[in-house]
Amino acid sequence: MSENDAYYAQATKRNLGLVTAAEQDILKQKRVAVAGLGGVGGGHLLTLTRMGIGGFNIADIDDFGTVNMNRQAGANSRTVGRAKTEVMAEMARDIHPGLSINIYNDGVQPHNAEEFLHDVDAVVDAIDFFQMDARRLLYRTARQLGKPVVFSAPIGFSGTLHVFTPNGPSFDDYYDINDQMSRFEQLVAFTVGLVPRGTHWAYMDTNKVDLSEHAGPSIASACNIANGLLTTEIFCLLLDRRAPDAVPYYVQFDPYRHLYRRGKLRWGNRGPLQKLKRWFVSQKFADQADRV
Repeated sequence: MSENDAYYAQATKRNLGLVTAAEQDILKQKRVAVAGLGGVGGGHLLTLTRMGIGGFNIADIDDFGTVNMNRQAGANSRTVGRAKTEVMAEMARDIHPGLSINIYNDGVQPHNAEEFLHDVDAVVDAIDFFQMDARRLLYRTARQLGKPVVFSAPIGFSGTLHVFTPNGPSFDDYYDINDQMSRFEQLVAFTVGLVPRGTHWAYMDTNKVDLSEHAGPSIASACNIANGLLTTEIFCLLLDRRAPDAVPYYVQFDPYRHLYRRGKLRWGNRGPLQKLKRWFVSQKFADQADRV
């Protein structure tokens, strides 16, 4: 047994009982793509590393800044100004030195999307909320390559969960998004489709949403919830533990209000109630529509 194999066996030993030894060996052979390493992506990477995933493709174009301190796993006073990919790769390898990591410093782009996804078993969408072009590219490419995509957003004090499978509704179909829509219209559709039950609206001050700054209220505890929801789903997908509740099913868990919401948007964002919500959100942020 190599030094790295011996280290891995000890590092994942306490997983046993929730994971069989055979399953742990399977996880070691798996590779996951993590697109985005900011609010939740860095936490996804580190959690999956501790669970024993053996390989990752990671992508981000950004550097850490002081504004990231309130929620991002790799943000601290020593990492300000450093590339998120480099910092998170170091942190993951500090946990498992034998980890295989491919780094994409230019994010998910048309020239590299297929390469980024071709050899992975599952895909994590942790792309910045406002980057719709990159997000739609990620989902299109994953669908073409037959890869499942899992997404969890930290909204208010809650976390959401959506799973997209190659044979289910596409990202554009579920959210009712197309090329003819403005960036603002796409973001509104994405926002409403993420949280059909909207548990966070009761306490979030939406006046703090600034579309021109690509900023909104966020907090670390919600990112941790999103990490738990997403990584558990990835775990189940990789080990075929159970069938995923893929879209049109959705989840929102909000511990602030002691609420767990699970439902099904039979028509996705095309349903009449969803269209009404989209109109309402569009009106609420209409004065910022040209700032996106």
